[in-house]
Amino acid sequence: MGIVILIIMAAGVAAMLTKKLPTAFALVLLAVAIAFVSGAPLTGKNSVFDTVLQEGAPALAATMIAILLGSWLGKLLDETGIAGTLVRKIVEFGGDRPTVVALGVLVVSTLIGTVTGSAPAAMLAGIIGIPAMIAVGIPKVTAAGTILMGIAAGMPFELPVWQFFSTALDLPVSEVRHFMIQLFPFALFAALMFVLVESRRRGVEHAWAFRTEAPRSTSGRRRARLGDAPWYALLTPLVPLFLALVLDVAIIPSLLAGVLYALVTTTRPRDMNRRLLRTLYSGFEVAAAPITLFVAIGVLLAAVRLPGAVDALEPLVKAVTPGNPVLFVVVFTLLVPLCLYRGPLNVYGLGAGIAGVLIATGIYPAVAVLGITASYNQVFGVADPTSTQTVWSAQYAGVGPQQVMLRTLPYVWFVALGGFIVTAAVHL
Repeated sequence: MGIVILIIMAAGVAAMLTKKLPTAFALVLLAVAIAFVSGAPLTGKNSVFDTVLQEGAPALAATMIAILLGSWLGKLLDETGIAGTLVRKIVEFGGDRPTVVALGVLVVSTLIGTVTGSAPAAMLAGIIGIPAMIAVGIPKVTAAGTILMGIAAGMPFELPVWQFFSTALDLPVSEVRHFMIQLFPFALFAALMFVLVESRRRGVEHAWAFRTEAPRSTSGRRRARLGDAPWYALLTPLVPLFLALVLDVAIIPSLLAGVLYALVTTTRPRDMNRRLLRTLYSGFEVAAAPITLFVAIGVLLAAVRLPGAVDALEPLVKAVTPGNPVLFVVVFTLLVPLCLYRGPLNVYGLGAGIAGVLIATGIYPAVAVLGITASYNQVFGVADPTSTQTVWSAQYAGVGPQQVMLRTLPYVWFVALGGFIVTAAVHL
């Protein structure tokens, strides 16, 4: 039976890779098929309808709400001019020094990456940042990669990601936070090395004219013309992070505090109601796709945790998973490419199901599975040519997603290696 389940999983991966089915639909069909093969009844305890579909669909509800709030906050960063102001300030500070401009855009991308991910984060940092970098001579591929590496550097502190791993792996947020703090230095170091090495190794290229407005006499006129947010509003990305990381406030209240801070510091009282509703509705549009995906992931997690599935998969999984810490690092490092192109180790696809199997069968402790999935997520978030942020950044810079993948993959591979080493040293 375990072999049959693995064949079904392989068929699901093939359907996603060939785009025969959208990822969310493929995961739900995969979950139902696994449940039937595992001998689950239609209704009742550990059943297809009541357990897999009814209980699985809302299992990641807290993550869905966090995603929505992150998207809402991202829309506020856009509409209020906070994100654009951060990028413009960095570009003005960097002047005609390519490396300084790129490092500044990297910092802004990291801040935005702590608030929201995927294409919205890339757009918030990249709409101004990419042409500004290219204008001062940063190569196009490096400019796109800088945005992505910055978002990935902020990903360990992205609160919706904390909520996802906490709920999906049944871990306290404090344990997720602790590992993410350990992962962050690797992500930051790789991002800095990418900018410093690639911007100098490729030399200066002038291929995109980017005109900036001449400054006016007063800061008030300049703010009104460019849409600059006041300086204290620029602290918005740090507000939810400070609350969750330093004061140990729960994730959803922390994100709500960020929303309110962005609103109060940028909006007149008479306009608050309209801006709140407008950005919330826009946030729903952005969050719809990932929320659909998290519904499907919840269903898949419920299926692979069924007793029949666990009993069938346990001997097979134990036979192929490395227990020795050194072998653990080597094997999972070599498997990094399998999280690309929506592969089987992509945590927002079948990888979530594999993580559920590892925990349900007791192969590794949940925190070790966190180390595996979070490390792979750093790779997927930057180098996967099918991810929305990679596609948008590459196309906006005028290059192909595969070019960005080839340039960034060695750096994020290093991040994954660092995550595996920490996991093996601390949790195995």
